Amino acid sequence: MKLLFVHQNFPGQFLHLAPEMQRRGHDVRALIDATNKNTADVPLLRYTHAALEVDATATRLGRNFTTMSDRGVSVARFCQRLRAEGYVPDVIYGHSGWGETLFLKEVWPEAKLLVFAEFYYRGRAADTGFDPEFQVSGFDQVMIAQSRAAYMAQALAHADLGVSPTEWQASTHPPLLRQQLEVIFDGVDCDRLAPNPDATFSLPDGRILKRGDEVLTFVNRNLEPYRGYHIFMRALPDVLAARPEAQVVIVGGDEVSYGAKPKDGASWKEVILAEVKDRLDLSRVHFTGRVPYDRLVDLIHVSRVHAYLSYPFVLSWSMVETMAAGTLVVGSNTAPVAEVIQDGVTGKLVDFFDVKGWSAALTDALARPEAYDGMRDAARRMVRDRYDLRSVCLPKQIDLLTRLERG
Repeated sequence: MKLLFVHQNFPGQFLHLAPEMQRRGHDVRALIDATNKNTADVPLLRYTHAALEVDATATRLGRNFTTMSDRGVSVARFCQRLRAEGYVPDVIYGHSGWGETLFLKEVWPEAKLLVFAEFYYRGRAADTGFDPEFQVSGFDQVMIAQSRAAYMAQALAHADLGVSPTEWQASTHPPLLRQQLEVIFDGVDCDRLAPNPDATFSLPDGRILKRGDEVLTFVNRNLEPYRGYHIFMRALPDVLAARPEAQVVIVGGDEVSYGAKPKDGASWKEVILAEVKDRLDLSRVHFTGRVPYDRLVDLIHVSRVHAYLSYPFVLSWSMVETMAAGTLVVGSNTAPVAEVIQDGVTGKLVDFFDVKGWSAALTDALARPEAYDGMRDAARRMVRDRYDLRSVCLPKQIDLLTRLERG
């Protein structure tokens, strides 16, 4: 088949699927933003989008739709040129999160359109108003959140089918749109992540951590409230006081992926660190920034306990990867996390806001690793059975594309 992937930050969720489809002999191409500097074996088509400044007073609740549909227009005009050159894909698979797929059916009505529907903004029972410390709550915010989803509804309504990675993320969509979704996780490579007793990890100060050391890890793309950075940092003083040999490794950038920036212009990393640093032994707290994936895997392998927190929002790959590596995960008892971790069976769950509870759970897991061996083994088996890339997720994704192409 002729298969076109659409994702401004390609490869994104198509990291494994696109090259696998190419390896199987299909004509695979990827449409990406011209500012995306990633390279790939898949041929890349780069569209240019000059984002226009949006007048918030004129667009009001429609400003999000204006921003996303403007990008959709840029993509559609680029695709019109592709069509004029004779290119017509059989299947288009695009991420719906930035408006890129909105008008592709107008360019190629004969193509099947599959959208990756990662999350649907809603006014209640998700991230909106979840954390009153950093979010204003009220009916205005409910309306703002719901209005943000207008372009997502359009993207799915004009698609032939959608994919969500977890049941909870699929459930954020209204019932009529939920009917269009299949749930298929992106997949983690359980073979590559298999426990490695020989793994080591070099700290920024040159020290080497190895399997068996008392290592506590926290990993996210960026350090911010949406991923519970503030709760984790507030729990650390008691953990370090109770475990004098523990080393804490924190991976993540200083930017904001989700939510608002701090009001004073600093990063969330610095704002929260300033709050607790006088109660921390900073010689045992190591900020690495972002790290290459190979180093991240090494860190997961030397970690004794991994803390993962998230608002009711998109689930991170890193949590499932850590479970696949046989490392204990202590996670927040929020819907996307609890879908994967069964408390006391495949990991531990703690109320998101319970700082004392987090300190106690992390301290105990560091102090008594042997007590959690059964959870580690059960977590790895569960991930292999439900989320393994090669044996479970890729076959499901490929089958879906094949069925879609055949009608």
